[in-house]
Amino acid sequence: MLKLTYTETDFYLECLTQSIEDWVQARVILALRVGQSLYVEPSTASFLLPVSLPGVDVLKKSICGDNQGSLRDRDIMTVCVCDSEYIEVTLHGSWMSGGCDDANGVFVTKMSDRTECFLHKLWQEAQVCQEVRS
Repeated sequence: MLKLTYTETDFYLECLTQSIEDWVQARVILALRVGQSLYVEPSTASFLLPVSLPGVDVLKKSICGDNQGSLRDRDIMTVCVCDSEYIEVTLHGSWMSGGCDDANGVFVTKMSDRTECFLHKLWQEAQVCQEVRS
């Protein structure tokens, strides 16, 4: 599963081996035990990747129609060109936060293990590129 944690200033993407059901169940139990509100809804999450990143073309081709990506992955992820420098990756899954208007929270989704690992690798490489630019 992919887990995206959104904060006020950034987000962090993790690739976890735990099933979404088990992870959500543990999160709900934790919220109950500490008396914290928990809001869960179907949603989408988006983030940007640099077009120049090695592997972005492979990602676009696998999702945009040449039979390399699984049908399930195509239903969950879309890739759109934003401008000359970035593509936007949009994922369908579940949003969890403390309330319906919270911008901070966790987004989880499940795709094929191969696609999840590849997307996580691209995101990590984008972080390294961003650190080098700073």
